[in-house]
Amino acid sequence: MTIEIANESGVAVDETSIVSAARFALDRMEVSPLAELSVVLVTLDVMSDLHERWMDLPGPTDVMAFPMDELDAARRPDAGDPSPALLGDIVLCPAFARDQARTAGHSLLDELHLLTVHGVLHLLGYDHAEPAEEREMFGLQKRILADFKAAVAEAKRQDAQRTTDDRLLGAAGLDGPADAES
Repeated sequence: MTIEIANESGVAVDETSIVSAARFALDRMEVSPLAELSVVLVTLDVMSDLHERWMDLPGPTDVMAFPMDELDAARRPDAGDPSPALLGDIVLCPAFARDQARTAGHSLLDELHLLTVHGVLHLLGYDHAEPAEEREMFGLQKRILADFKAAVAEAKRQDAQRTTDDRLLGAAGLDGPADAES
């Protein structure tokens, strides 16, 4: 799976973590590993222009998704088709998301993870225009984010355990090349 990210927003963010959230969501949705996705972080002015041009709505927004291919039942990237799929672009606006994060009581990175998963779901054909669609999409988004946070926490726990184990092995003199021969 190819995920490219470009930060043109002027806001420093953990781009690797955003890519990880996108990859996790795509994996969870069983999207082909041959799929391609682009994530672009933009300024308020650029997002405002995109929002007005494509949605005919004034001012900036937090996330926009631009599907590359029209998704239908036979062509959905999560349908297990082994051919490559160009999913499209997710455009995030960290400056806009910062205020939302503050209001929600979590970090900017947590907000960007949420918006990334939201964008992935839009690219896969999910929407929230109708109440039933909103329940389905937001429920799925919530589950994916909870699972992503749990996976990140577990990876951090394992890294901490590895560091502790390496320190103990080093203190016991069991970390040198001579130990590999025995």
